[in-house]
Amino acid sequence: MTQNSHPIPPVSAPPVRGAVRLTDFGVMRAQGEEAAKFLHSQLTQDLALQTLQQARLAGYCSAKGRLLATLLAVKPDDQTVLMALPADVLPATLKRLSMFVLRAKCKLTDASGDWAAWGLSGDVAATWLGAAAPAQTWQVGRLATADGTDAQVTRLPDDGIGPRFLLLQPASAPAPALPEVDLADWHGLDVRAGLAWVRGATVEQFVPQMVNLELIGGVNFQKGCYPGQEVVARSQYRGTIKRRTHPFLVAEGAQPQLAQEIFHSEDPGQPAGLVAATGRSDGREVLLAEVKLAALESGSLHLGSAEGPLLTHQPLPYIVGEPQ
Repeated sequence: MTQNSHPIPPVSAPPVRGAVRLTDFGVMRAQGEEAAKFLHSQLTQDLALQTLQQARLAGYCSAKGRLLATLLAVKPDDQTVLMALPADVLPATLKRLSMFVLRAKCKLTDASGDWAAWGLSGDVAATWLGAAAPAQTWQVGRLATADGTDAQVTRLPDDGIGPRFLLLQPASAPAPALPEVDLADWHGLDVRAGLAWVRGATVEQFVPQMVNLELIGGVNFQKGCYPGQEVVARSQYRGTIKRRTHPFLVAEGAQPQLAQEIFHSEDPGQPAGLVAATGRSDGREVLLAEVKLAALESGSLHLGSAEGPLLTHQPLPYIVGEPQ
């Protein structure tokens, strides 16, 4: 089975449109005149040249090039960077980054009590945002709140149904006046968009290319050094990428878990991949799995064992080898 540019098949149920409080996400804050410079030296993306109108999807790697976290960074002003990331990796990420601040004029804090992350989906969300809705992926708009603090609105990769946004607003601000979306359905939209966040169960399981991070704007190969850069660059330029993340529809009744192994029918003795993200789409369980590319060419893939629930391969919304 080869990669193609076909969109993910449309769902038959009503599209997921509205807003959901991302209770599984937290927010880190870096503040100071060298905040962006410090983060630039630690993450896979260029934060030094990032403008206030741009978001950065980025990875934080170990020295071996394995992802410790993935995050979305925005700049409310020239001396502040807000980073949204899964809450279960935030404490360890904050602690590790703080170890390397040294004399840099940058203060890192957990700002989850001050800022709330919301997922917004569909044309109804774009209409509610109005002029604050960014037109392009990873662009940032501003939405005024009652206390005078601008909320940050980032356009996320689309899911094949409609536009999606990540809203960072003061925790005290009222919920968006939109229909309520279930968190599992929002995770399903991430799966459809081919976007896998590193969570507690998947820390150090992947180099960035294994979760297609460079294909969706999460790696800059022209920037300066960061932990694990040599491994990431070597994987890219030596053609050694033999594993990629792909979406799958799960057999009815099965409940996939993060970091659960998947197996190939023609090589049942060893795992062929690992579950990187789970969610729900059209009432069915879906997942993103990092998988050996050779295992997509024939046979079948199964959850948990070679006799486990069948996984039906779905096409990605982007082409492997062509960064978005």
